[in-house]
Amino acid sequence: MEIAADTVVSFDYTLTNDAGDVLDSSSGQGPMAYLHGHSQIISGLEQAMTGRQSGDEFAVTVAPADGYGEHIAELVQAVPRSAFEGIESIEPGMRFQAQGPNGPMVVKVLEVADETITIDGNHELAGTTLHFAVQIKEVREATRQELDHGHVHAGGHDH
Repeated sequence: MEIAADTVVSFDYTLTNDAGDVLDSSSGQGPMAYLHGHSQIISGLEQAMTGRQSGDEFAVTVAPADGYGEHIAELVQAVPRSAFEGIESIEPGMRFQAQGPNGPMVVKVLEVADETITIDGNHELAGTTLHFAVQIKEVREATRQELDHGHVHAGGHDH
């Protein structure tokens, strides 16, 4: 069966950056499963999956625009320390949920100064070219329940 809209795909992957550093992998976790055509994985990888079959192995390079987006300089900003009122200790690398113009978003603390805290609202991989090594493990038709719920049901599912 070929990967097409409304199929369930299980695959193993290793994700690296341009330098060859491993950023993520399904190794030791079992295959990742998703409902194809429902925007559950980044668009560049989903496009590369279309038409593939169980057993296929391939590599794909995904540009930032088809991955986690370009790095947006305006999402890095210094905010008053008062925006973190009630939080005693704030360190670089900490993440917080903030209210952005399009709803909730996660920001990462980059720098802590006396009066301001510099945060970054970009995704960790924004602006990064992504290199995937993929092995398709299984392709099957989605069940009516999976389509109705909008996600894969593995090993039974009740809600």
